[in-house]
Amino acid sequence: MTRIFSGVKPTGHLTLGNYLGAVRRWAEVDQHRADALFCVVDLHALTVEHDPGRVRRLSRQAATLLLASGIDPERCVLFVQSHVDEHARLSYLLECVASDGEMRRMIQYKEKSARERARGGSVRLSLLTYPVLMAADILAYGADEVPVGEDQTQHVELTRDLAVRFNQRYGGAFVVPRATRPEVAARVMDLQDPTSKMGKSHEAGAGIVYLLDEPDVVRKKIVRAVTDSGSEVVYDREARPGVSNLLEILAACEGGNPEDLSGVYESYGALKKATADAVVELLRPVRERHKELVADAAYVEEVLRDGAARAREMARPTVDAAYRAIGLLPAAPAVPAGVPVNAAR
Repeated sequence: MTRIFSGVKPTGHLTLGNYLGAVRRWAEVDQHRADALFCVVDLHALTVEHDPGRVRRLSRQAATLLLASGIDPERCVLFVQSHVDEHARLSYLLECVASDGEMRRMIQYKEKSARERARGGSVRLSLLTYPVLMAADILAYGADEVPVGEDQTQHVELTRDLAVRFNQRYGGAFVVPRATRPEVAARVMDLQDPTSKMGKSHEAGAGIVYLLDEPDVVRKKIVRAVTDSGSEVVYDREARPGVSNLLEILAACEGGNPEDLSGVYESYGALKKATADAVVELLRPVRERHKELVADAAYVEEVLRDGAARAREMARPTVDAAYRAIGLLPAAPAVPAGVPVNAAR
């Protein structure tokens, strides 16, 4: 059975872009067709300045929202990255296979490090090396497919390169994965800047619809969305990015194609109203289920505990094999409590 791995980083509240671009497909398609693992990748949130308490809160919220969105722990494995030591164990081995040049060529490193320097901050080493940790996330589980957005494709290519290189040098320890992307709304754009992705870690939220936004807040953000010069409602990503973004959101909510919606609406106002109505209805069951889960914190903790145990059991054989292949001495079996060492021998 095909195995897939994907994760969400707790650096901000989950957005409509996260839902339409990834989470909904995980719940409606991926967990039913494959052996699926979904992870809150909290270690990745430590690559920039952060508030520890906020990371913990957002990690719990992300896991709860994944459950509220339909992720079923009976069908897949849901867990928190830092709860499974194999991620960090394997990451160091892959750092020993990766090169400094590869890391510095990563587009996200260039962009994020430039922003950090512009703010007068220092760039953490983990920001440079986190694509290797991402590769470890994937390779530890022998994933065949990695559902990602366009901006993460380069990281999956790096994962493939590292897997091939390790296999060639030390033996076939890893499955070489491939990136997969949904056809519609793989990259929902910011409502105030339709040339930029709707990112959960943006400081300004006027153009971002969060999954937990109240309906009136959702409507207000969409009504105030930036559109384009002219008044014709047509789908043209290059010439009409604002209108095209709304059409993509509406099409994704209704399961259609944005090009088919060209010319259907007579004005930007009519398009915005239809889009707002569709988004509010799409998110209503997610918000309602999230409220129920927040009131049942013990259940969420149980899901994450069981998920980590299952993930650990799946990852450990692969990581142990990689340790042996690269030349590390296997640890001696632990001596049971109360048994003298000499007797154990």
